[in-house]
Amino acid sequence: MKTIARNKKATHLYFIEDRFEAGIALKGTEIKSIRQGKVSIQDAYVRIRNGQASIINMHIAKFKEGSLFNHEETRERRLLLHKREIDRLHGKIKKEGATVIPLSVYLKDGLCKVEIALAKGKKKYDKRQALKEKDMKRRTEKVLANRQ
Repeated sequence: MKTIARNKKATHLYFIEDRFEAGIALKGTEIKSIRQGKVSIQDAYVRIRNGQASIINMHIAKFKEGSLFNHEETRERRLLLHKREIDRLHGKIKKEGATVIPLSVYLKDGLCKVEIALAKGKKKYDKRQALKEKDMKRRTEKVLANRQ
């Protein structure tokens, strides 16, 4: 399994509740660009419409050797999930006001996969508290390392 892109801000901005692995429907030049590592999921999110999940704002750079058959960089791409997973995500979004965000893009057995998560947004005080806890953990580990 080779990780291509990771959404590092996701754990800072959201409480991650549940994770899913989804395939993604791509065109030929898109998978070639992904294998070169030219993909970004920083501003991406997942939308569920008409019983299908799609990833929006996922940026895949144009393939350098691609000619007129090159792809659009930020087009809407279909995610491949089971029907019950889509229904579960849709129910949580409607009921609890959660959102679905991509966490990482990786290659698994030659196929491109996206790890998506059901998440709830953090408030400003939650973010500050998380930073305090992270800082305290880092300090205690440093003190313990110096004692040994």
